[in-house]
Amino acid sequence: MMFKRDVLDRVVAGEVSLAFRRWLRPEAKAGGTLRTSVGVIEFGAVDIVAQEDITDEDARKAGFPDRSELLGSLRPGTDRRIYRIALHHAGSDPREGLRTAKDLTEREIALDAERLALIDSRSKHGPWTETVLTLIAGRPAVPARELAESIDRDLARFKADVRRLKEYGLTESLETGYRLSPRGELVLARLRADGTRPSE
Repeated sequence: MMFKRDVLDRVVAGEVSLAFRRWLRPEAKAGGTLRTSVGVIEFGAVDIVAQEDITDEDARKAGFPDRSELLGSLRPGTDRRIYRIALHHAGSDPREGLRTAKDLTEREIALDAERLALIDSRSKHGPWTETVLTLIAGRPAVPARELAESIDRDLARFKADVRRLKEYGLTESLETGYRLSPRGELVLARLRADGTRPSE
């Protein structure tokens, strides 16, 4: 479930508290969360609604001036149902604390390096973690497709690899592309100091 940045900003400000989507099946569930560029969005009730039951007030809570604008924004399809999703900002992304280099000990850096080595050892497509970190370090804010093509990787697989590094606080997503976090920079420096070379 995707949101534009201006909508996310309005969720944080408390101006938007509903979203409407036309889905074949629900893609969000009550109590679920979504990590975004503005922090964590938590979903409340997720209900199927009839188009005629959507009001102008619903539309305003979803960030639209009226129901006509809201309905016009929905994906077409008579085989799809309209879902009303309650949502609110639930705080900062817990990964933000991992990304900082503040108070990071040598032992913690070493553990991160060991974790990456374990990921590489279990990878079905060979070692990749240092390659991707090195690529992002040298080409920040470059579109993911260009990065993937530069190492002859499938785009979807490349993005999945970057998301995994992000889970450990090593990378940060930008409006376009990525960059290393302070933590990622330290871990990459450790890998290089250990003499590890990026896999080709």
